[in-house]
Amino acid sequence: MCKAKILLLIITCCILTSCFKEEPLNAECDIEKAYVHVGNPETMFFNASDSMVSVPYTDSTVIFNVRKQADVSAMAPKFQLTAGATISPDNGSVHDFTKESVNYTVTSEDGKWHRSYMVSFNQVIKTINDTITYNFESYELETQKQKYYVWHNERDDGTLGNDWATGNSGFNLSRGSAKPDEYPTTPLTEGYEGSAVCLTTCDTGPFGAMVNKRLAAGNLFLGTFDLTSALKDAMKATLFGIQFDKKPIKITGYYKYAPGATFQDPKGNVVANRVDSAAIYAVLYRNHDADGNAVVLYGDNVKTSNLIVALADMEYVKPTDQWTPFEISFNYQSALDETLLENRGYSFTVVFSSSKEGDKFEGAIGSKLLIDKVKVICTEEK
Repeated sequence: MCKAKILLLIITCCILTSCFKEEPLNAECDIEKAYVHVGNPETMFFNASDSMVSVPYTDSTVIFNVRKQADVSAMAPKFQLTAGATISPDNGSVHDFTKESVNYTVTSEDGKWHRSYMVSFNQVIKTINDTITYNFESYELETQKQKYYVWHNERDDGTLGNDWATGNSGFNLSRGSAKPDEYPTTPLTEGYEGSAVCLTTCDTGPFGAMVNKRLAAGNLFLGTFDLTSALKDAMKATLFGIQFDKKPIKITGYYKYAPGATFQDPKGNVVANRVDSAAIYAVLYRNHDADGNAVVLYGDNVKTSNLIVALADMEYVKPTDQWTPFEISFNYQSALDETLLENRGYSFTVVFSSSKEGDKFEGAIGSKLLIDKVKVICTEEK
């Protein structure tokens, strides 16, 4: 081989080696999914699919819902992590979850970043009260960045849950400089009685305009928000519903509503003679399909899926500057399966939004919906 070719080969190898060395290690440190393997899942979980939990990027808690009598004294949860990340305690190690949560720490591949998760097994107690009340008194700044507010529901036993979700984390992508009180969903200290929730349709700024997502409606719903889907498919970012074991009859509460001055389409064009409208509705649906696969409803099918059993929809939210009571009855499209209900085979959501078409990025900036003292009234247990 001539000297020129040898020199070229050496240079090429050096370049390739340099490229390999310069490739950065992954800086992500997230739990993406958590799962548990047990011999007889039906004795521990209401549905076999409950043994796996998807963990949204914004969450720092992992909760497995199990039957009340389930033995969780020696559980070995396993975790799917972002590429290259490690976890402590060890992935698949055995722990006693009977008294408290276990704190896991995930470390990024490059070793520079750490994130803590609280993992717990929630022994579900059948809903005792036939009227479920949401007062919106329990809220705080989210733990990771302290940028926006999150809400907690109060369980029958006095503990706090994470059933409520908002799109605030999505808004953070477009307007990260916003202060907590400038987000679409914020607390209101002077509500109808105590604190309330304030939902405002907000301008998403230059970044939102660049991708024709110029506004973000204030929203609050029972379910989860998937930040990873917020940009690529906004309709799939809202995962509606929590497992439910009651038959809802109606929802009630108090509201105020004022539509914004100018209605606009996703491109920012003013739509003449169109007035914004809010959304208040609730849905009960089967959370498994005919083949037994777990199902969740998204923004594009939450009112149209063939798995919907009942719908309560306040089709027109009349503007008012006074606290005004509302009451919406459920329209049942099919009878409930009592066995399925007992085994939490139904999911339930309540949805509030300051702009009804906000999921399509249509509405009026400045539209404001205030919500307080919401009740879900169910049938009495026989």
